[in-house]
Amino acid sequence: MKIGILGAGGWSIALSVLLESNGHDVNIWEFSEKETKLLLEKRESPDKLPGVKIPENVKITNSVSDLFEDCEYIIIAVPAQVVRATMKMLFAKIPIKKIDEIRGWIIVSKGIEIGSDAILTEVITQEIPHITMDKLAVLSGPSHAEEVGRKLPTTVVSASTNEDLAKEIQQIFSNKVFRVYTSNDIVGVEIAGSVKNVIALAAGVCDGLGFGDNTKGALLTRGMVEMIRLGKKMGADEHTFNGLAGFGDLITTCCSKHSRNRNFGELLASGQNLQELLKKMPMVVEGVTTAKSLYSLSQKMGVEMPITSEIYNALYNGKSPHDAVVDLMTREPKAERIS
Repeated sequence: MKIGILGAGGWSIALSVLLESNGHDVNIWEFSEKETKLLLEKRESPDKLPGVKIPENVKITNSVSDLFEDCEYIIIAVPAQVVRATMKMLFAKIPIKKIDEIRGWIIVSKGIEIGSDAILTEVITQEIPHITMDKLAVLSGPSHAEEVGRKLPTTVVSASTNEDLAKEIQQIFSNKVFRVYTSNDIVGVEIAGSVKNVIALAAGVCDGLGFGDNTKGALLTRGMVEMIRLGKKMGADEHTFNGLAGFGDLITTCCSKHSRNRNFGELLASGQNLQELLKKMPMVVEGVTTAKSLYSLSQKMGVEMPITSEIYNALYNGKSPHDAVVDLMTREPKAERIS
């Protein structure tokens, strides 16, 4: 298979290693000409995924037209907040005939768009109506690029309303260290991947404030409740959130040393300025932007998401992380509800 990857971040590089080892013809598109030259020279990204070499067979290009030449599948791996701009660019530069020839569009980005509060499948179909839902899939689950790039055992889920496409992706990606399950709940998998990043920020805050395992256990459990509440309201299958894209990815992102969102939350707890922290980050911390759109979406949908609300206030309204935790702990007592 010839597979094109939009974006050249750490996850894109890790997936290129995986897919090349499976015998596929892989091309990576990088927006920045300067970054493209660096990747071609070093065959590695020292900032985004140090120590993982891009195989020589993987092509790296700054030309999106080259990426689409004879391509069968496209992986969308750009940050969530630039997915719309990327789709607009494709619609302007790539002939519709070539767009129609793509057998599947695989979303590995995670987030909800600021302003529209749209999930990424909605963003894509709005900008390129020729990309119908039966050609879209989401690949998600507990899968840090640092571990996938080093071929450590990993399991994810391929979700699509088109069962045949979900199975095709399963076959394309699967090998002895990368196991793929299928699902038809594309909305649930998208919501899970978005909410878990915001909860991971809260997990980092807890770590930064010196709290313990009791706190982390409660946070993950109640974070799952928020994920389920919103997902059900948007028509997702509740069972999705007990699987890899939900519970699995939530645990990994909230507890791992590799998690940019957890690490950022820990820094936030120290009282450092948000904008200054963001400048220090070599890669996008999706939870920071998703917290804004997720808070807006929860208000629009009438879904109570107190952890999300407190992280939003800590990021954008100057609330101290310590006060946010106190306010969560002193909310009105109530019976436990999982949804």
